[in-house]
Amino acid sequence: MKIGFTNRALSFAALTFVLLALPGCQSITGNPNVAEVRIVDTSPDAPGLDIYQGTNILAYNLGLGTITTYVPTTPGTYGFIADSAGTKQQLVSAQGTLLNGGQYTILIGNYLNSLQEIILKDQSTPAPTGQMNVRFLDQSTTTGAIDLYLVPSGSTLVTVKPVITNITFNVNTGYFNVPAGTYTLVALPTGTVPTATTTSLYTGASVGYSSGAARTFILVDQQVITNPGVQVITGDDYDSPTATS
Repeated sequence: MKIGFTNRALSFAALTFVLLALPGCQSITGNPNVAEVRIVDTSPDAPGLDIYQGTNILAYNLGLGTITTYVPTTPGTYGFIADSAGTKQQLVSAQGTLLNGGQYTILIGNYLNSLQEIILKDQSTPAPTGQMNVRFLDQSTTTGAIDLYLVPSGSTLVTVKPVITNITFNVNTGYFNVPAGTYTLVALPTGTVPTATTTSLYTGASVGYSSGAARTFILVDQQVITNPGVQVITGDDYDSPTATS
């Protein structure tokens, strides 16, 4: 199973951000008799994708910026195949082993002529008490280096430090701890020193994250008519069954 990314620097482009919060299915998380898999399409120019697990269809006609909910499946070793939607034209594939109780993301990205498929192991256990775990995946092919901030409720951008700096195409930060709480995700060009008048590349909504939660944030190209841009997809990897927010 191929896990992880390689850094690649690209020239900086104008950014437009949209934050999509799409919940993963947590109803059977932790069941030792099944594995769960979700698919994310981040390719800016691939056609609609039909995704197969062996000969079984998992999803139809996925497009840029799509993230599915988790789908339960029998643990085992499988080939995951992406076909052009409505055809049996295989565009890319990868093989991976799904373990009992595991959660996985099948990430399909890059341009069509260099399409890549990566199988990532997702967090399916709680973060430490009082913490949440976050992971950032940069799948934007047209943007340059970005600094990302999680601004706590009641704070301002100028009073906090970025949680990650210099994130570029194909970077996988891995999970790391952040105190649970309410945050606004903000993005700036790498090296920008924020001031009271700084215009951000992206400022998301204020979102509360409970103790033990795990989230994956995926930066993806946004298809726009004029300037290239980015959307941020949020994958809900884990929430405590007793969480209230």
